[in-house]
Amino acid sequence: MSMLALDGHLEHYSWGSATALPQFLGREGDGTPWAEVWFGAHPLAPASVPDGRRLDDVIADDPAGTLGTDVGRAFCDRLPYLLKVIAPERPLSLQVHPTREHAAESFAAENAAGLALDSPLRTSRDANHKPEMLVALTRFTALCGFRTPRRAAVILQGLGTDLTDRLHGLLVDNPTAHGMRAAFRTLVSAPMRPSAQAVGEVVEACRARADGGASPSPRIDGFVTLLAEHHPGDPGVVAALLLNPVTLQPGEAMYVPAGALHAYIHGMGLEVMAASDNVLRAGLTPKKVDADEVLQCVSVTAAPPLRVAPERQTPTSIAYYAPVDDFELALTELTGPEVPAHEPLRVPGSGPRIVLGLEGRMTLETDAGAHPLAAGQAVFVPAADGTLRAHGQGRFAQASVP
Repeated sequence: MSMLALDGHLEHYSWGSATALPQFLGREGDGTPWAEVWFGAHPLAPASVPDGRRLDDVIADDPAGTLGTDVGRAFCDRLPYLLKVIAPERPLSLQVHPTREHAAESFAAENAAGLALDSPLRTSRDANHKPEMLVALTRFTALCGFRTPRRAAVILQGLGTDLTDRLHGLLVDNPTAHGMRAAFRTLVSAPMRPSAQAVGEVVEACRARADGGASPSPRIDGFVTLLAEHHPGDPGVVAALLLNPVTLQPGEAMYVPAGALHAYIHGMGLEVMAASDNVLRAGLTPKKVDADEVLQCVSVTAAPPLRVAPERQTPTSIAYYAPVDDFELALTELTGPEVPAHEPLRVPGSGPRIVLGLEGRMTLETDAGAHPLAAGQAVFVPAADGTLRAHGQGRFAQASVP
């Protein structure tokens, strides 16, 4: 078989941008938020191919040809990754992703209870884990992972509210992961969840501290104020004081393992992840919040954001390797006078690949055929197609299996 054009599945979540994704995809915006577009074979939102079939059905009809024997055997004849373009204009929920074991257990329990896959009461929509990696296409801001207890105590000190004094005391008395878990539990557990008034007092204290120029972290005080604008009274706003602020410049990447508490705030980026839609929310969302599930899965061990440095594969390609078997991501740039526009260059990689144009116009070739590629367009390259070559002027991303 040969390469197949993909029509990605678009999601209109309220936090999306009305302009970023339409411009990227070369489509007319409709005034609604376009949050993310999925290029993959997850059964809840698969991409489609030109004859109208779903990509997951295409793979099921010929797993050996589409996935290859090794990938098919390792991942039960399913495409193990999902590629997205994400464009948050407003902050996403404060969330964690479960381990594979926790997801399988929860998925089985909810199936046995008769909950429909699209039920808002569900916690798990599949039985898979969801580690993910984000590569920034524009300046991208986020929160990810807990600070050390002592550093979080410094951030909380002096804000002078009852809630921050209580959190500060927990971390000073027990500057360990146990103390951090107690502080986080204070914010999200239903019996202890602070009132909207208490949250508002913290926000005003952060705003005043930032305005006074005496903040130990002006960036986190700014994040608290921004989060409160979109989610007033939500305790997740205060949880930001316990977390690491992150800013990624274009081309920089961050890996988010299972259990890492995070929230994407603003920007546009490529996400590649295990093929899952399992999200456990702790706050900053109108959707279901499940503090008990979050507390079971979250890692409160202090850790800096896990930035992934790209490795040079060829003069035109770099790769971002995450510590998982489900996916990897590469970027290829066919620009500059040293790159011949009409001479095909070999693109590293093998197996089932999804190639997404980022800018320019190019042509992809395999022994099975050729396919044009422009910004915003995606192509599925079956494993049976073998070596991929490209020529033209532009830049593209390639998701594949390690």
